[in-house]
Amino acid sequence: MYAVIDKDHLSKLLSQALSKPVEVGELRAVGGGSISSTYKIQSSAGMYFLKVNEGESAMEMFKTEANGLDILREKSSFVIPRVISLVNEGSIAYLAMEFINSSARSSNYWQDLAVKLAGLHKHTNTKFGLIEDNFIGSLPQQNGFTDDWSSFFIDRRILPMVKMAVVGGLVTKAFVAEINLVLSKIVELMPKEPSALVHGDLWSGNLMVDSHGHPSLIDPAVYYGHREMDIAFSHLFGGFGQRFYDTYQEVFPMEPGFDSRIDLYNLYPLLVHLNLFGRSYLGQIEQIISRFT
Repeated sequence: MYAVIDKDHLSKLLSQALSKPVEVGELRAVGGGSISSTYKIQSSAGMYFLKVNEGESAMEMFKTEANGLDILREKSSFVIPRVISLVNEGSIAYLAMEFINSSARSSNYWQDLAVKLAGLHKHTNTKFGLIEDNFIGSLPQQNGFTDDWSSFFIDRRILPMVKMAVVGGLVTKAFVAEINLVLSKIVELMPKEPSALVHGDLWSGNLMVDSHGHPSLIDPAVYYGHREMDIAFSHLFGGFGQRFYDTYQEVFPMEPGFDSRIDLYNLYPLLVHLNLFGRSYLGQIEQIISRFT
């Protein structure tokens, strides 16, 4: 837990955000918050989900998360929780949003997810990137615009994470040389497609089921990138039904050879995990590098 949460103070914050008196009755810690402390709020105005963080970049992290949720709500048909309050008090940042009541998946849950994700990916931009930098987990994510995907993937995704790993003493000079050899082949390895709006952190932990059994997305790291990044990320830790992949392929077919590129895309989230959690992810990264060198 990052801070002691006072229910009376929280009632005041919600009252200000909702412009009406709100009394917090129950505040219960919930799991899943490896970066921030997370809570379920039962109040006189309804149920809410609260994140609390005292990190140096907490407010900026919550601000870009709120912006990402707004983008997903505007550009997709997913159920996306609305932000209720975003407050910074001293060293503590609070982010309160709608609480997603979960139920069992509907019979067409995976097909629904595929169709809605394809719809999100059909939103394009003339460039790759986003108007602001944001975060993936607690790490900063650079989104400066580039004209082509290969440059964006190299300069905004892989190299910043490699530099961070070097500074942190997690990798050697030989590792850097090997990954640079892979990056020199990126242009020929990745297909040319228009930019697509992506969730950016699409693993099963950021995928929920709403009260009607429909898919809901949380914790975005959005940008205009290559749509294959989202699909590859969904493979990394599993948990997605095969019907999701089959339906996505029917609705928005992937370019030939995607299966051979999955590991290439997943260098990015694996480097993120290397920097967040340590060298236990290094072996998997080195295996991918050896495959492409």
